[in-house]
Amino acid sequence: MFLLNRLFILFLTFTPVFLFAQDAADIIQQAEEHFRGDTHIATVKMTIERESWSREMTMKSWTLGEDYALILIESPARDKGTSFLKRDKEIWNWVPSIERVVKLPPSMMMQSWMGSDFTNDDLVRSSSIIEDYDQEIVGEEQIGDYLCYKIELTPKVDAAVVWGKIVAWISKEGFLQLKNEFYDEDEELVSVMEMSEVKEMDGRLIPTKMVMTPVDEEGERTIIEYLEIDFDATLEESMFSKQQMKRLK
Repeated sequence: MFLLNRLFILFLTFTPVFLFAQDAADIIQQAEEHFRGDTHIATVKMTIERESWSREMTMKSWTLGEDYALILIESPARDKGTSFLKRDKEIWNWVPSIERVVKLPPSMMMQSWMGSDFTNDDLVRSSSIIEDYDQEIVGEEQIGDYLCYKIELTPKVDAAVVWGKIVAWISKEGFLQLKNEFYDEDEELVSVMEMSEVKEMDGRLIPTKMVMTPVDEEGERTIIEYLEIDFDATLEESMFSKQQMKRLK
């Protein structure tokens, strides 16, 4: 990797635009793969904070590559058993109280997920920041102990995405995702997600705390904390089905 980086520097003078764009995409890809792994099973706690109240949820998630994901709500009791399934760009929600599977249309991707400050798109990653966005390094900034690439992602012309622009900060060391800014179609800042408390979990160094803060809602934020994670667990595509999401306990 060191030799490759030196070669990139040597050739940068001759083909700056091409290599810079390629490098930005590669950084995003490595950051995604580092955090996600080929597969992972995670237990997380979500805390929704408002000026006059707060509530906590725990959930378990299973992820296989970029295309398959399952999320099961384990608490509180009123939401227990509710699950979400992602296959490619299609998303379903199982509601045990009415014993019904509901398919989420694209128009719901910007809606709040379970009353939090995360959207449906944030939680199940229905859009691909590799395939649907162009990436460009626009600078470098220090976040805490980490010097980060600052990368701007803009949607491709025909991409069906919810954000008008995303700005990501990814550490040069370890490719840790430490901050994202989300903008609407008019390039107005909508929300900021900050990642911190970098720890080793299952042999991998990752940020274990995410805080999503809407910029126009004073005193509101949603916190996600990783309690357990198992990278590269054995998962099969057959698990990610509407039948399976009903059986999860």
